[in-house]
Amino acid sequence: MSGRYLLGLDIGSSSVKASLVDADSGVCVSSAFYPEKEAPIIAVKAGWAEQDPQMWWDNAKLSMRKVMSEASVAGEDIKAIGISYQMHGLVCVDRELKVLRPSIIWCDSRAVPYGEKAFDALGTDLCLGHLLNSPGNFTAAKLAWVKDNEPDLFGKIYKIMLPGDYIAMRLSGVVNTTVGGLSEGMFWDFKNKEIATFLLDYYGFDSSIISDIVPTFSVQCEVCASTAKELGLKEGTPISYRAGDQPNNALSLNVFNPGEIASTAGTSGVVYGVLGDVNYDRRSRVNTFAHVNYTKDLDRLGVLLCINGTGILNAWMRRNVAPEGMSYSDMNDMMASVPIGSDGVTIIPFGNGAERVLENKEIGCSIHGVNFNKHGKAHMMRAAQEGIVFSFCYGMEVMQQMGMDIRKIHAGRANMFLSDIFRNTLAGVSGAVIELYETDGSVGAAKGAGIGCGIYKDHDEAFATLKKLSVIEPDETHRAEYLEAYSLWKDKLQRQINK
Repeated sequence: MSGRYLLGLDIGSSSVKASLVDADSGVCVSSAFYPEKEAPIIAVKAGWAEQDPQMWWDNAKLSMRKVMSEASVAGEDIKAIGISYQMHGLVCVDRELKVLRPSIIWCDSRAVPYGEKAFDALGTDLCLGHLLNSPGNFTAAKLAWVKDNEPDLFGKIYKIMLPGDYIAMRLSGVVNTTVGGLSEGMFWDFKNKEIATFLLDYYGFDSSIISDIVPTFSVQCEVCASTAKELGLKEGTPISYRAGDQPNNALSLNVFNPGEIASTAGTSGVVYGVLGDVNYDRRSRVNTFAHVNYTKDLDRLGVLLCINGTGILNAWMRRNVAPEGMSYSDMNDMMASVPIGSDGVTIIPFGNGAERVLENKEIGCSIHGVNFNKHGKAHMMRAAQEGIVFSFCYGMEVMQQMGMDIRKIHAGRANMFLSDIFRNTLAGVSGAVIELYETDGSVGAAKGAGIGCGIYKDHDEAFATLKKLSVIEPDETHRAEYLEAYSLWKDKLQRQINK
C-alpha cells in the first residue's frame, strides 16, 4: 500500500513489538511482536537480570519485517521511526560500537548498595535537589557496579546507552541519547539543567562516556545504508522520537499537561502523572523523571508510582481462591455480589517484593477481618481488587503532596482496567474521572515519530484519532462507602508497617 506510514518499536523485556500507523488516518494497519514466547532473562545470581542487546535487535528486525510484509508497505513509504524502550537498562559499547557485556536491565537489583552509598555520601539535599531521586538502582549505579567488579571491561567502554539508544544506533550507526534517558539513569541535573557532573565525579566516570544529547522530538538520526538494505527501509528515514516505556505510555494516552495521569495495571501497576514544577518526594516513595515534552525552558516532569503487587495478586486469587476454571470476567461477576468494603475484609497487596512507596519495606501480603461464618470466596476476591486500588490511591496521595491535582486518569482498556470493580473503586476513592482508550506503546512511539519529523504539528493533532472507549465517573452516591473502606485499609496498612 502506498501512502505515508509511521513505524513504532516498543523494546520490552518480554518481547519487541512493532506497529505501522497510517500517518493520515492515525489507524494502526499492522502489529507484530517477537519472540512469541517470553524472551529469556539471564540471572547468573539471585537479584541479577541481564539480556543480550543483540536479542532485542534480532526481534526488532523480525517484527519490522512482518508488519511491512503484512501491510504491503514499502520502505520508501515509511516516513519516520519512533522507539519506546524498557527503562533504566545499561548497554556498554566500545569504539567499534560493539556491545561489551549483556545489558543490566531494569529489574536487576545488584546496584542497590552503590546507589545507597552515593546517597549517603553526597547527601539528601544535593541528590534530591538536583536528581529529584536517590541514585538508587538506576543506570548510573549499575555502571558503578561494572566499574568496581569488571574494571578491565569498564576501561574499554566508549559510550553507555539505554536500550532505546542501542536500537537507534543499530538503525543508524549513530550514538546519541535524550534528556529523558539521562534523567532516568540519574545523569541529569534538573537544577542546573545539565549533565549531573557531581555524580559522574563521585563515581569516577569520565563525562565522555555520555552520548550526545538530542531532543526527544527531532530528527535524532537517520537509517543508514546497511540497515536500509538489510530491512528494505529507505536510507535516510528519520528516527525522530525516543522515550522510556512509562513516559511513552503516557504519550500514547495523550498525557502531556500538568495534572494529567496515565495508568497501567498489569502484573505490576503504574500511576504516572505530569508535574509542571520541579519537585520531589523527600522520602523517595515515587520517582521523578523528565517527561517527553520536558525542555530546558519548559518543566514537564513525569512522577512515577509503581505498585508491584497488582495483577499478580488478582491472578493468585484466580489460581488459589476462585472456583477451578473460572475466568476473570466470571470472577468480576461473582465479586459484584459483595458490597463496597468487602464486608470488612481487607487485603494488604504487597506480596510481590519490597515496595518503593513503602520506602522499600517488604511487608508482604496479609488478609484481615475474615469471619468464618459470613465471608467466602467472593469477599476475598473483591478485597484483593480493592486492596490493589487502595495501594494506588495511597501512592497518589504522595503525588498530590508534591502539588499534583489529580482529576482525570487515562488508561488503556486492558488487564485490571477490564474490571468494573477495579475501575469504580479507583474512581470512587480518588474522585477522578477514568477514561479508557484503545492504544499501546508501539502505536504511541509511531505517533511520537510523526511529531518529531513534523508530520504532526503537535500532540493534539497526533492523537486526534485516539479512540476513547469509555468514561467512568466517580459514583458520588457511594463515595462515603469507598472512602470508609479506604480508611480502614490504611489503618491496617499502618499497623503492618509499624510491626
